[in-house]
Amino acid sequence: MKIVIVDDHPLVRKGLIAILAKEEGIEWVGESDTVQDAIALIEREKPDLAIVDVKLGADSGYDLVGRLRHLPCHFMMLTSSASEADIRRAEACGADGFVLKEAEPEELLLAIRIVGRGRKYFDPNLLGTMLRKESDDPLDKLTPKEREVLRGLGEGLSNGAMAKKLVVSEFTVKKHVSRIFRKLNLNDRTQAALFAQAQGLGSYSPDKRKQGSSV
Repeated sequence: MKIVIVDDHPLVRKGLIAILAKEEGIEWVGESDTVQDAIALIEREKPDLAIVDVKLGADSGYDLVGRLRHLPCHFMMLTSSASEADIRRAEACGADGFVLKEAEPEELLLAIRIVGRGRKYFDPNLLGTMLRKESDDPLDKLTPKEREVLRGLGEGLSNGAMAKKLVVSEFTVKKHVSRIFRKLNLNDRTQAALFAQAQGLGSYSPDKRKQGSSV
C-alpha cells in the first residue's frame, strides 16, 4: 500500500514515517505540508492512501480531500482534537477515516489497514462522543441481550462462540449483531469491538479479529 503524509508539523510527519517504515506491505512515497504541494504530490505518486492533517496552516485538510475526492485514493483525517462538527465535515468531504494523533501506533496501523481495504474507520472515542450527543448513555439503545453480544464483540468472539456462551442459536446472535450495528451506527465488527472497549465492555486486541465472523 502506497501512502503519502500531509501535515504541517515536521515532527508529526517524521513520527508517522517512522511508524510506517516498520510495517510490512506499506510504502511511504512522499510528504507535504501545504495543500498545493499535496495536490501535486498525490496526483504524481497516485498513492492508495493519504493521511491528512485537519489543519494545514491557514488552509483546511477537508478542502484538500474535497478537491481530490475524484481520484482513486483513500483519505484519512488526522487531528489532535475533534468535535462532532469536525467528524460530520470529514464525512461530508468524503474522508474515509478519522484518527486522533494521540492514538497508539497499533491503532493507527489498524485504521490504515481498514481504510486501505475500502472501509470506513473512525476513532472509537470519537464514535462514543457522537453517540453521547444522541443519548446520555449510548448503551441505553441496546437490550440486555444486545449488550452481552456487544461485550462478546469487544472480546473478539465469533458468532459461534457467543452463541455457546449465551445459550442461543448462531442465527440469533447474527440478528443481535445486525441490530447493534444499526442502533449504534457502526459499520462492522471491528468498529463494534473498538467501541465496546471504549465503553469498558470486553478487552479488544487486533490479533483477536481472526476469531470473528461476518454478520
